Amino acid sequence: MEELLKIENLSLELKRDKEWNSILKDVSFCLGKGETLGIVGESGSGKSVTALSVMQLLNPSIARYPNGKILFHLNENQPPIDILKCDEHKMQSLRGNNIGMIFQEPMTSLNPVLKCGFQISEQIILHNKCSKKEAKERVLALFNEVKLPRPSQMFDSFPHELSGGQKQRVMIAMAMSCNPKLLIADEPTTALDVTIQKKILELIRSLQSKYGMSVLFISHDLGVVSEIANRAIVMYKGEIVEENSVRNIFLNPQHTYTQQLIASRPSMSVRLKRLPKVSDFESKQNIEIKNVLNKLKVTQIERSAALKKLYSGDKIISIKALNKRYPIRKRKLFEKQQYVNALNNINLDVYEGETLGLVGESGCGKTTLGRSMLRLIEPDNGKIIYRGLDLMQLSKSELSKIRKDLQIILQDPYSSLNQRLTIGDALMEPMRVHKIFQNDTQRKKHAISLLERVSLNESHFYRYPHEFSGGQRQRISIARALAVNPKFIICDESVSALDVSVQAQVLNLLNELKDEYKFTYIFISHDLSVVKFMSDRIIVMQNGNIVESGEADALCNNPQTPYTQNLINAIPKSIL
Repeated sequence: MEELLKIENLSLELKRDKEWNSILKDVSFCLGKGETLGIVGESGSGKSVTALSVMQLLNPSIARYPNGKILFHLNENQPPIDILKCDEHKMQSLRGNNIGMIFQEPMTSLNPVLKCGFQISEQIILHNKCSKKEAKERVLALFNEVKLPRPSQMFDSFPHELSGGQKQRVMIAMAMSCNPKLLIADEPTTALDVTIQKKILELIRSLQSKYGMSVLFISHDLGVVSEIANRAIVMYKGEIVEENSVRNIFLNPQHTYTQQLIASRPSMSVRLKRLPKVSDFESKQNIEIKNVLNKLKVTQIERSAALKKLYSGDKIISIKALNKRYPIRKRKLFEKQQYVNALNNINLDVYEGETLGLVGESGCGKTTLGRSMLRLIEPDNGKIIYRGLDLMQLSKSELSKIRKDLQIILQDPYSSLNQRLTIGDALMEPMRVHKIFQNDTQRKKHAISLLERVSLNESHFYRYPHEFSGGQRQRISIARALAVNPKFIICDESVSALDVSVQAQVLNLLNELKDEYKFTYIFISHDLSVVKFMSDRIIVMQNGNIVESGEADALCNNPQTPYTQNLINAIPKSIL
């Protein structure tokens, strides 16, 4: 296969606090013309900075390359270009034109004050020297190609008016606008619904087949990479620890880190007591993943006994005929007000000590239901019975008295933590509000014990949220929820944006805390494999309705509705 991109012994250092830190160490690999190469690794492994180095998007004042080459074959009859030696003018002619990039978070990559169509037209006009009319025609054709609904309306829409999947399609259209030779996809499906994820992967495959471009696909999830790539490299702490065909990496992973990445993803076929840890693979030669999983299996007898005990107990919360609708923004002055039904006559019971999974695509109503149960969103009507008390009948002052029993762990811990408060103050604040303990000395002692319980330490008490990784911030959010000794916790997409091994650690922690403190969970996610691992029972939602419910294993093994079947079929097959 002819080479398009070749990286030779690339080393990268980034400057932090006046010191240079080694980020990449002698990274070498090739990408052939028309090939899809997957780069797998967790946050901090070096995969994204490798892609940014190819695009030369790292600030030269904080990034330097002690050695290495990035060779790009622009023209067949000419020697390759060393991107590290290109000036900014040359790179501007390559970026977007010959090398396109799909960024991880389209909302922050798209300019929020410019219409989507204009942002793509601008790039086409710059590189192709065409008129605005020609550029608009090209954009509309691209929107059709990436299967965006109502292309003309999308052209004149701002990014905030589009869903996550639609914004990602706009980013793909932008990356494809000048028919690049190389497409870099940096975590393009992270935090998307599994069905949207499947469509995005299919779209990238079809565009690659049509235009014959090469794709560098970056992800922390080997299962996703297996759906699109033929060959993959695994990165860990700035180095390539394994390189092989995707099939061989799955069937016979050689490195301990690769084994852990594969095993950390919850399985749809096996129920485990906990997800594997790094220690399950370390210091063991040629250990097979299936042998590790077999030791952690829950037997059918154990499962049946646990469920029988659980559902012979009391209900902690009951929902009766709950409804919620939202007004749709008017596009014309005298247009009749229309509404979208987020919750349609919802009825459900949650048992004490149960983990009830809520699953469905974005917009199905699962988050609205979770927040309505706590009256963080006010339902239009219905009943929310918590231990015999109807929360809908309580005044704000009455509701505040039982707030400490009902807590929520949000999806984005960074935005849910006050950036001006230290972690210690964030943990002690709800204790002060609910008058837990007599003074701050006792509260501080309890806060430190909570940090230690979620695998942090006393030094973290004095730090600010920006000083922590995503996984650490999620642990802090869990500790904050625990600070007021709750009985009922809603986990709203609390692991959806985490690396697979960090996700495994957080899921294991949630289960350990549940056993220790006898919590009841509502676990909300669009990822059925994660929900199945966590849940005793699963409820599937679509368009504000409950379309299916049942014991977690039975529902996943034998789904009754086409919608649930589609959700399960959208999960990458290699991790089933």
